Amino acid sequence: MKVVFRADASLQIGSGHVMRCLTLADALKAEGAECHFICREHPGHLLDLIRSKGFTVHSLSTGGFSRLQDQVGIQPAYAGWLGATQAQDSASCSEILERMAPDWLVVDHYALDVEWESSLRKNFSRLLVIDDLANRRHECEILLDQNLGHANSDYAGLVNANCDLLIGTQYALLRPEFASLREVSLDRRRTSQLQHILITMGGVDQFNATGATLEALKSCSLPRDCSISVIMGLKAPFLTDVIGLAMHMPWPTKVFSNVADMGERMASADLVIGAAGSTSWERCCLGVPTIMVVLADNQISGGCALRQSGSVMLIEHASEIPEQLPAAMLSLSFDGALKKMSESASKVVDGLGVQRVVRKMSFDNE
Repeated sequence: MKVVFRADASLQIGSGHVMRCLTLADALKAEGAECHFICREHPGHLLDLIRSKGFTVHSLSTGGFSRLQDQVGIQPAYAGWLGATQAQDSASCSEILERMAPDWLVVDHYALDVEWESSLRKNFSRLLVIDDLANRRHECEILLDQNLGHANSDYAGLVNANCDLLIGTQYALLRPEFASLREVSLDRRRTSQLQHILITMGGVDQFNATGATLEALKSCSLPRDCSISVIMGLKAPFLTDVIGLAMHMPWPTKVFSNVADMGERMASADLVIGAAGSTSWERCCLGVPTIMVVLADNQISGGCALRQSGSVMLIEHASEIPEQLPAAMLSLSFDGALKKMSESASKVVDGLGVQRVVRKMSFDNE
């Protein structure tokens, strides 16, 4: 089976779309599939990372395009994410796809919709769309939305009648390490403690929510033996600032970049202060109590659903960290609070979603 992924990462987009596609690509590769990526070279792209995973990347340039806001059906907030119009992007992708004739094209991009998909239909056999927004039309064989609180009805009128909808956290695209660490992580949370805090605001963190979190923690009454770990991407614009700030924290604080063992680090944390988005499902799988910060408007609905489930405490905007984080930390100091949140989170995701998606793709390809 030959599979091509169309997804981008950038300082504006973040890394989540590419990272979850990599998770699916790894799982497909393990089943014998040949996987390729098509990515535009935005500032903050992850082309080198994708190649380091053993996948071929077909890169698209960012120059020579204009009038990016004139895309019908695409919200202005996302139209500029593509770095071209849909017609321009499809023309570039067509040359690549025509040569490869993939069995599956997987698209994970808020700036692409049925216009792009239909223009390329002759160049692939089947299409899987990964979406979170339910705000535009698609023409595809499978639509995957891994978010809590979404239902098939959210896509009524937005997909073709024969589209197979995979909706809900049972399809969350998590790397195998999270399922394998789940039992150990849940077992260590049978007793409440707060000795290790992990801060992870995504690979980019363009608003420096990490720095704001460290500053806010200074006013909190943490245990004397508490330690703090911070994880950031190598291309995060505030990485140097955060390293300097970590050196002056009242508790031992270390900053790590581009780690390869995120699952183990989450499993060893008693509390995560982290961004909303795809990593939310990783934390839930491991039952890690979380104070979650919304860093983009498209994360609000998922964040609110997780808060309602009792799985997280939610800060709805990075600007609210200085005021709301100390109050949240205080509420977690009550006996049993961390354990209760862990139990709720663990019920949301079991970590087997990527296997379910791969089976669906393999079955549909027969």
